[in-house]
Amino acid sequence: MERDTAFEMATSGIRYGAGITAEVGMDLADMGLHRVLVVTDANLAGSESVAVVRQSLKDAGVDYDLYEGVHVEPTDASFKDAIRVATQGDYEGYVAVGGGSSIDTAKAANLYATHLPTDFLDYVNAPIGKGLPVPGPLKPLIAIPTTAGTGSETTGVAIFDFVEMRAKTGIAHRRLKPTLGLIDPDNTRSLPPAVAASTGLDVLSHALESYTAIPYDRRPRPERPILRPAYQGANPISDLWSLQALRMMARYLPRAVAHPDDDESRGQMLLAAAFAGIGFGNAGVHLPHGMSYPVAGMVRDYMPPGYDVDPAMVPHGNAVIVNAPAVFRFTGEANPQRHLHAAEVLGADVSNVTEADAGRVLADTIIDFMRRLDVPNGLQALGYTTEDIPALVEGTLPQHRVTKLSPREAGAEELSALFEDAMRYW
Repeated sequence: MERDTAFEMATSGIRYGAGITAEVGMDLADMGLHRVLVVTDANLAGSESVAVVRQSLKDAGVDYDLYEGVHVEPTDASFKDAIRVATQGDYEGYVAVGGGSSIDTAKAANLYATHLPTDFLDYVNAPIGKGLPVPGPLKPLIAIPTTAGTGSETTGVAIFDFVEMRAKTGIAHRRLKPTLGLIDPDNTRSLPPAVAASTGLDVLSHALESYTAIPYDRRPRPERPILRPAYQGANPISDLWSLQALRMMARYLPRAVAHPDDDESRGQMLLAAAFAGIGFGNAGVHLPHGMSYPVAGMVRDYMPPGYDVDPAMVPHGNAVIVNAPAVFRFTGEANPQRHLHAAEVLGADVSNVTEADAGRVLADTIIDFMRRLDVPNGLQALGYTTEDIPALVEGTLPQHRVTKLSPREAGAEELSALFEDAMRYW
């Protein structure tokens, strides 16, 4: 295998500041757009954030339709519905308002309406789909996040639940990334504490996974630049963004959860989510996310506090973080220096810790945050038992796009042990 020698930096344009949501109409008008689709979910459709967007478009003379059919955890069916609307509407651009679900749905709608494939699975990540590269530029997309977690406003990734397999998969290509992300702290003021905790811990895992992923130069060299994956492995640029996201998360997440009216903390967590998004959007994530997809897809009756949902669901941040301590215990030996440094950035005292204990120390540091933020204590708290492990393993194995980035390989036997370790932590 010829290894790659290059990495590529790709991210959306980012604008940060209180009240900048009101600028979206002017941005679209300056792009020469006259007709757009606003993508959001039913819970947000009547919110102040969406009202500000609609007024801004009206003031700027930009015609729009409002699509509020986004699922909180998108499925292939909900993606297809948004694609149908986008295809029929002949829009010049898109505005996504909401969390990662809204932004990812808008990415998919933009892609399929612009470059209609012969089959829905053409662009979906292999081996579930064909993983075909996006053939050309997409239409402008402005993303306005209302949660501080996914960092989807910076990335070329769109995740959905493939119902047939009861597991999550997605579409990944640099051309999917939004044209501009408007990061406005005003949009997170109404975020319930439980939602702030879950999304914030997604930031934590994004940053940790990208920082500990295999180095970019351990990947196979692609035949053409367009085939170089969005998730490239850890590299010097992604490291900077990931470490800064960790610093900010450690400082501001507990405050943001404990004090919803703390505008500084909510604003800084939005920035941390974007920073982590730039990090993992280029380096990638690995086992905690790969394992999270069946955890979310196989849920039976878990109803998360702070979320107005029906049917049952596991919020993405919770599905990820319940796996993280088990994973980092496992991967610590592959790169102990990075695991120790990450733990130190998060506040752990590593002065007398040996490299052999690197994974344990990082895992313990994550568990401390989980306990402080009152998130579910492992997979058992989400309704899973050891009898579910074979199905969870089966749902993880196809997630090659992310699992191959783990610094330590994990096949079926290793994944089974990891899920068992993740059942309960305290």
